[in-house]
Amino acid sequence: MLNLGRTLSAEQRLQKAVIDIMANSKYVALAGILMIGNRSVEDDVRRCPTAYTNGRDEVYGRAFVDKLNDAELRFLVLHECYHKLYRHLTTWRWMYDEDAEMGNQACDFVINIKLVDDNAADGFATMTGELKKGCFDEKYRAWDSAQVFHDLKKRAKEGGGQSKPSDGQGTSFDEHGWDDAKEMTVQERDELAREIDEAIRQGALMAGKVGSGGDRDLAALLEPQVDWREVLRDFITSTCAGSDYSTWRKPNRRYIGAGMYMPSGISEQIGEIVVAIDTSGSIGGPQLSAFLSEVGSIAETVHPEAIRLLYWDTRVCGDETYKGEEVANLTKSTKPKGGGGTTVECVPAYLQDQQIKAQCVIVLTDGYLGGSWGEWHHPLLWVILDNKSAVPDVGKAVHIKQREM
Repeated sequence: MLNLGRTLSAEQRLQKAVIDIMANSKYVALAGILMIGNRSVEDDVRRCPTAYTNGRDEVYGRAFVDKLNDAELRFLVLHECYHKLYRHLTTWRWMYDEDAEMGNQACDFVINIKLVDDNAADGFATMTGELKKGCFDEKYRAWDSAQVFHDLKKRAKEGGGQSKPSDGQGTSFDEHGWDDAKEMTVQERDELAREIDEAIRQGALMAGKVGSGGDRDLAALLEPQVDWREVLRDFITSTCAGSDYSTWRKPNRRYIGAGMYMPSGISEQIGEIVVAIDTSGSIGGPQLSAFLSEVGSIAETVHPEAIRLLYWDTRVCGDETYKGEEVANLTKSTKPKGGGGTTVECVPAYLQDQQIKAQCVIVLTDGYLGGSWGEWHHPLLWVILDNKSAVPDVGKAVHIKQREM
């Protein structure tokens, strides 16, 4: 059968692909995401050999588009759309900084297996032809990008530097506009985040109206997020605040809900607050600074004897102690150490060996551990980044997204 789409220009075919996707009940919820940013065609193969997005705008190589049939082009457009929906270019920036190729692959494996599954029955969008060499592995069904990234690193280490998927190909068929995304101003990033959030909400509403059953990914993205700062503050104040004397500087939050403004109890006998930070590579500078700034701010209220920072991977690689006025400069003075492996058992062992009497321990990690959650003998809070599947069997936990720090 003659493919009339071949008589259209690349720009027209892209427009047609978008219209086809929006008209398909499976993807009606993505209409808002498809409308975000600009969509353009690049003639220079060196500038854009395939396609890419910076999380807002999409660019497609003309020569590459011309090689695809309609179903393959719809797959490509959906692929770029999901990069935007999942906020890959900002959420997983740390992966690109650590290993650009594996960062690209980790994001692509997650998207491609979803699209293949979603279109297996009707072939509306297909990973065939030029796309067939893309990242696909049955193993990664229901995984998130961070889990895939860590697995690729593990397989690369075991394979002498090369990671090979167990089933399928492992090459990204599109480029990723990491550098373009980084060049966005803070205002542009904030505006994009608002646009995506609104598009997700409108999409979920529309999917419900047309009876498509919605999308589990949209449902997850719409889950209300716990304010990690409040959880952190509650944990520290509840484990450190005593009753030696009272202060009106910070009201007692237990009574605010009842309309009563009461002082908080403060103890003069507060020991060290230990903050144990996973340095396996997934925690970026901005997130670490935001976290430590919050810890320092809370310390101004509870006045611990000291804040001890422990940097760890398979062992405790750095031990820094801040007292009194030093706490205010904590984020500027600290020097993270480590970077290989993730074995948190080393932290409680270190505390015991060094006879550190901590008032409480806070662990900042991505939760992808190489062993158990460890044996602890102190009040413990896990602050876990971008890993909802991590469920500690000891202590309390709060799950947060790096983009929200």
